[in-house]
Amino acid sequence: MAQNLFEGTEEQMAQLLSCINAHRNEPGALMPVLHEAQNIYGYLPAEVQTVIAEELEIPLAEVYGVATFYSQFSLTPKGKHQISVCLGTACYVKGSDKILEAIERELRISCGECTPDKKFSIESCRCVGACGLAPVMIVDGEVYGKLTAADVPTILDKYMKD
Repeated sequence: MAQNLFEGTEEQMAQLLSCINAHRNEPGALMPVLHEAQNIYGYLPAEVQTVIAEELEIPLAEVYGVATFYSQFSLTPKGKHQISVCLGTACYVKGSDKILEAIERELRISCGECTPDKKFSIESCRCVGACGLAPVMIVDGEVYGKLTAADVPTILDKYMKD
């Protein structure tokens, strides 16, 4: 399992505290603060959730509960290149699970993780609306369809060069 250690800067912390102060007395402040925190850090690490909880004077469990309930929030860092594999019915039936396994094998991380160099992250989704191209993976918004596991190394090589 890849380790993703939190690396925040003083500038990021200043931005976070400024955001919290701007929303501190508003009802429902947690949602806009979480959105802004994710914009600042790219994800919501435990350390950031703890600061939010302490500064808004709410239980950490509440912050974590909201962060894990809504799919737009991520608790793990995202790589420079974000890979999403569709596991919807059409894609799954056509072998998208094998595509995901090939990506995990090539990058040596599991779905939901980021490579140690922060170059790639992998996630799965349920449907991207490209069922006619099944199985499908998306890299940085570019759709790759009618894939086999053998296609994965060539696609990833394209992104490893930058």
